[in-house]
Amino acid sequence: MIGLLSCLYSTTPFASFFDEEDNQLDLGHHIAENATGFLPIPIIITEPAVGYGGGIAGLFLHETEEEKKVRKEAALNARDGGARLMPSAITLVGAGGTENGTWFAFAGHQHSWLKDRIRYLGGAGVGVANLNIYKDLSFPGFGPIAPIDKTLSFGTKTSGIVMMQKLQVRIADTPLMLGIKQVASKSKVETDSKVLNDLLDYTIGTETVSSGLGLLADYDTRNNFFYPSEGYQVSAEYMVYNEAIGSDHNYNNLNINAEVYIPVAQNWTVAFAGNYQNFDSNDIILPPTVKPYVDLRGISAYRFQGDEIQTVQGQVTYDITPRWNISAFYGVGRALDKGEQNHEDLAAGYGTGFRYKIARRYGLSIGADIAFSEEESAFYISLGSGF
Repeated sequence: MIGLLSCLYSTTPFASFFDEEDNQLDLGHHIAENATGFLPIPIIITEPAVGYGGGIAGLFLHETEEEKKVRKEAALNARDGGARLMPSAITLVGAGGTENGTWFAFAGHQHSWLKDRIRYLGGAGVGVANLNIYKDLSFPGFGPIAPIDKTLSFGTKTSGIVMMQKLQVRIADTPLMLGIKQVASKSKVETDSKVLNDLLDYTIGTETVSSGLGLLADYDTRNNFFYPSEGYQVSAEYMVYNEAIGSDHNYNNLNINAEVYIPVAQNWTVAFAGNYQNFDSNDIILPPTVKPYVDLRGISAYRFQGDEIQTVQGQVTYDITPRWNISAFYGVGRALDKGEQNHEDLAAGYGTGFRYKIARRYGLSIGADIAFSEEESAFYISLGSGF
């Protein structure tokens, strides 16, 4: 994605957009030859929860002329996926919006020291998110009272500002990084239901301050950041939001993610991914977007929320050529509330997609996925594996 728009602003020869090895369209040489301090990046949004949209971001690369020269030479000499696209310090600013009125603006900075032994990431954003929230109601019935089994849906408008920063340290020379994370935000929530708005006004209010601290762990052996074909990653995050650190509400959330990529035969790769989240709070009423949700292709964000999230997905990829591949994927997930059996049936999403290796030196692939679920279908422009 970084190269897609940057090529439009270049005056380099047309030949630099074709790989000298196979004469196919490739932006790797162009990116390496134009190791400037700024790259424009298009933002393409295809999330069904907010609708189609887009935006623009600017990536600022902070490096000396000597560092720029070293990175350029390494990229020009690299083969499949061996080049390092980013220097040790970068800043990203951007803005975007979607067809349902959602919009955002953000700025972030990442810096690493001592050959990535210490890594810092910080950022802030402001925006408005228009989302539908769903709640399943189930009642077995009693005597003359008929049973109830239906899903309620209401629209929400959340506006606010958020800040996040995290610091990680690598353990010896291993792939393991441990760290801490801080999140703070102030938001206002409105709904399209007068009853719900009145309920929020009389209970927790429509404005909320959230403040959280947490611990991070990440173990990553993948052979490429953008589109892995081998290796695995396991990451865990435990966040605590509490009045003692300035939060209006008290809750904790554990989030564990795992991915594994297995080359099973020539041109064939099988991949699996899973997510487990556990949300815990004694507060009776919380803002509607606080709880975690099932995140799968083909299912809108926030469609299935709960105190416990379980998802697993698999993907099979076939390399038609060194440039082109096709894939098929299938995932299932569910959201459970404590003391309830809501969403007991599994939600499933499945589909197919393709990728084109647009920058061989960097292992950068871009393509599209089309996904389906019981209630909807979705089209995604994808940079990377899709997980």
